[in-house]
Amino acid sequence: MRIMLVTDAWDPQVNGVVRTMKRVIEETEAMGHVWEIVHPGQGFRTMPLPTYPEIKLALFARRRIEDRFHEFEPDAIHIATEGTLGMAGRAMCLMVKHPFSTAYHTRFPEYVSARLPVPTRAGYSFVRWFHKYSGKVMVPTPSMVQELEAQRFINLVAWSRGVDTNMFTPERRIEEGQPGDPFEGLPRPIFLNVGRVAVEKNIEAFAELDLPGTKVIIGDGPQREELQKRYKDVVFLGAKFNEELATCYAGADVFVFPSMTDTFGLVVLEAMASGTPVAAYDATGPRDVIPGSDAGTITPAGGNLAEGAVACLSLSRATCRAYAETYSWRACAEAFIENLQPLPAPARKRFWQKIRLRRRKKPTLPSL
Repeated sequence: MRIMLVTDAWDPQVNGVVRTMKRVIEETEAMGHVWEIVHPGQGFRTMPLPTYPEIKLALFARRRIEDRFHEFEPDAIHIATEGTLGMAGRAMCLMVKHPFSTAYHTRFPEYVSARLPVPTRAGYSFVRWFHKYSGKVMVPTPSMVQELEAQRFINLVAWSRGVDTNMFTPERRIEEGQPGDPFEGLPRPIFLNVGRVAVEKNIEAFAELDLPGTKVIIGDGPQREELQKRYKDVVFLGAKFNEELATCYAGADVFVFPSMTDTFGLVVLEAMASGTPVAAYDATGPRDVIPGSDAGTITPAGGNLAEGAVACLSLSRATCRAYAETYSWRACAEAFIENLQPLPAPARKRFWQKIRLRRRKKPTLPSL
C-alpha cells in the first residue's frame, strides 16, 4: 500500500510517538509498503507549543497537505497526533471523503490540564471529537481501550508495542568496577528512571523514595533544573541515546517507572530487554505488561513503590529478557497495517478519477 502519515511529532523530538512510528515504518517498508510522511520540519510555518517548546505546531498547513495528498495518491491515511497538522489532515480527509485511521498515543487531556488551567473534561471533549470519524483508533493497551470506552470513544482497537532486542540487551551490562561502568563511583544498587523530566511523568515520586544505593535519572525536560536543586541525593545524568542509553539500562539493578499518565511506556520494555526488572505503579501500560511476567512488580496507586523496587532486586534478569523477547516490532507493524483504513481496491480508481475531475473544475480551498 501507499500510506500517508500525518504527524505533529517527528525529529528532532525523542518520544514514544516518534520511536514507535519510525520502527513501524522500517518494518512495513521491508514488507513492501511505501510511505509519505508529513511532519512540522518540512518547511511549514511553526510556533512552539506553549509549555512544551520542543513540539512545533505547523500553521496554515491545509493547502500543502492537500497538495502532497494529490501528488502521492495514498491508499491509506494515518493521522498520528491531535495537533495542528493532525487537524488539517483530518479536515482534508473529511472534505474529500477519504477514510483514515488515528492513534491515541498520549493522554492529551491530562497533559494539558497539568500545564494549563484547562479541565480534563474539556480535553476529553476535544479528543473525542478529533477521533470521532476515524475508522480505527489505535490504542496501546486493552486497559486504555476500557478507559476510553468509558469516555464514550468509538472504533477503538488495541495496538501493542515492540522493543529493539538487539539494541537493548543484557550483554551491554558492565559490572561494578569494570572499565566503562556508566555508574562508576555510585553506591549500589542502582535504581534508574529514564524519560522526559516533566510534571506529567511523576518524577518527584521516584526522587522521594527511600531506597538503598543510588537513584539515577536519565533524561531532560522543563523540571530537571528544579528537581536537581531539590533532590541532592538523586543523580541526574541528562539525556542519553542509542548504545550509551542501552548500556545504562543494562547496568542498572532496577528500573523504576512512577508515571501514572503514560499510555504504554516503551521504557518499560527497553529495561526488561536489558535484563533489568521494573517497579511501577498500577497504571495503564504497566498493568498490561508486568503482571504475570516475573519481570517486575506492580504497586497500587498511593502504595509504597519503594517496597516494589526493593523486591525487584531478587527477580531473575534472564526472565526479564525472555519476557521482553515476546514483544516484536514486526508483530506491531503487522497489526498496524491490519488496522489501517484504506480505500477498498475496487473503489480506488474511481475515487482518484473523481478527485482529478474535481480539481480541474474547482480551485483548492484556502488554507486553514
